[in-house]
Amino acid sequence: MTTLDRDETRTPVVVRRGGAALPLRVAVPVAVAAGVALLLAFPPYGWWPLAPVGVAGLAAAAHRRRLRAGAGLGFLTGVALFAPLLEWTNLHTGYLPWVLLSLLQAGYLALLGAATAWVSPLVDRWRWTWPPVTGVLWVGQEALRDRTPFGGFPWGRLAFSQDTSPLLRWAWLGGAPLVTFAVAVAGGLLVVGLWRRWPGPDGAWRPVAGVAAGLLLLVGAAALPTGTGDDGRSVRVAIVQGNVPRLGLDFNAQRQAVLNNHVDATLKLAAQVDAGTAQRPDLVVWPENSSDIDPLRNTAAGERISQAADAIGAPILVGAVLVGPDEGQVRNAGILWRPGTGPDLEQLYTKRHPVPFAEYVPMRALARKISAQVDRVRADFVPGVAPGVVDAGAAVLGDVICFEVAYDGLVRDTVDGGAQLLVVQTNNATFDVAEARQQLAMVRLRAVEHGRAALMASTVGVSGFVAPDGRVSDATGFNTRAVVVRQLPLTDGRTPATRAGRWPEVALAGLAVLALAGAVVLRRSRRREVTAVG
Repeated sequence: MTTLDRDETRTPVVVRRGGAALPLRVAVPVAVAAGVALLLAFPPYGWWPLAPVGVAGLAAAAHRRRLRAGAGLGFLTGVALFAPLLEWTNLHTGYLPWVLLSLLQAGYLALLGAATAWVSPLVDRWRWTWPPVTGVLWVGQEALRDRTPFGGFPWGRLAFSQDTSPLLRWAWLGGAPLVTFAVAVAGGLLVVGLWRRWPGPDGAWRPVAGVAAGLLLLVGAAALPTGTGDDGRSVRVAIVQGNVPRLGLDFNAQRQAVLNNHVDATLKLAAQVDAGTAQRPDLVVWPENSSDIDPLRNTAAGERISQAADAIGAPILVGAVLVGPDEGQVRNAGILWRPGTGPDLEQLYTKRHPVPFAEYVPMRALARKISAQVDRVRADFVPGVAPGVVDAGAAVLGDVICFEVAYDGLVRDTVDGGAQLLVVQTNNATFDVAEARQQLAMVRLRAVEHGRAALMASTVGVSGFVAPDGRVSDATGFNTRAVVVRQLPLTDGRTPATRAGRWPEVALAGLAVLALAGAVVLRRSRRREVTAVG
């Protein structure tokens, strides 16, 4: 038998298993368009239905490709998504760090593209598996990206694009991994419905069936409850957004002015309380970096905070930079400052996940060759070891600082430790309003996930309150001073997601590994079939 004869003999085997991939001239723009669709699903755009469309685009582009081609197409999707999504990282540090971070994150979608190509035989053999396989691959990719390197960078998870979507309610059942799974399954349903050349008499019904199954996902999500039940308890909380003299990396050159802004705004609220035009809060929350002067060492800074706490007659959760514990080290902390007595060192949370290359610099000598901006980090921030459970008297707070809200375990640990109200202290002065709104979307997911009211306090905005069902109230503007006060419900209850902990992610990522292994078996089987035919 000649080589041509063997090729002709093999062709029916390939066609029987599902046909050819999309032409490359089609797959490349589809992959780029997929990244753009994913981008537009996130704040500040918020077109959440485009997230499943983006998932479907990458699934279709990489299907039946060789591994390198699948990886390349995934990389194109990743660049189209992450480069504009993370544009706020280049506002004050130059282009190179932004480019490197975007390319690193795109690399994980390259792995996803390769995995999508690899499981093609599995999907072609059992077409009903395409949606769940797509779902578990996305969860597996995010699980890896959330942890590597240097502790990972979870920005841009599918779940964080769904803050205004009915699919957000899946967080109540299984946290962010289950929301990502639901979004990706919806994308898989789209591609199943729209994929060409499905054989069989029922092929014409596939688009209708795909849309119907997607609608069932939404309806099922809308039927899910939120919260953990009404305990009848509440707390009145004030968020003070003091603003900074100017945006940018040098905002902390005006440390005293930033502290004064927050003190003065609190004193103004206290004057309104005394005048009877405002109700006295049970708790005041200041943002991250509201006192970059260590108030435990600097007497004047401590006195100014005490002045504010005494005037308002309520404890203040202060975001402060504390010196130590060793020489050349600092801590990013939230410390409770009580009226009359000052700092409560028993109620102090130190940020557990400092941001690499921003709060500490790994491989400093190498990093300096990439960007001289790393030397702005003169002292490395050291991580804390205990969850951010802060007993403020009127409520037990679950405090996380800035980007920590993106990490499942850091937030969950506070709830497991008894937190009744979730608090995110953040500083967006070095970024922009798009980044702030992306962060607020994460707060909304955490509120639903753990069935708790939540709040985000920012130096410059966006600050606001979030109900246990994810609704936002009293959101502030960006780059402005604001004080907002609201009565928030308290609860000790636990949602299914809180009880399940990391197991939904473990289970879904484990299924992704099984899918990849199953594709190995099918590929070997196909190879034996082709050899036998030849």
